[in-house]
Amino acid sequence: MELILKSNNEQSIAKIIALAKKLNVVVEKKILNADNEKKEALKNQILNFKAAAPSSFGDAEKWQKEQREDRDLPFS
Repeated sequence: MELILKSNNEQSIAKIIALAKKLNVVVEKKILNADNEKKEALKNQILNFKAAAPSSFGDAEKWQKEQREDRDLPFS
């Protein structure tokens, strides 16, 4: 199992690490820097993107049907 704890309070983290050592739990410390935080923020921004207006390209499905309506498909 993996547990990720994030804190800016060094004393709290030190207490948790001490407890983990007493319980024979392996502790891996990963220092976050500004670049990682910026990458995470950008990733979240991209994944949660919501367009403010409809696409300027119009309705893709309608365009596709209009472009293909004069062709017979081999399996129809």
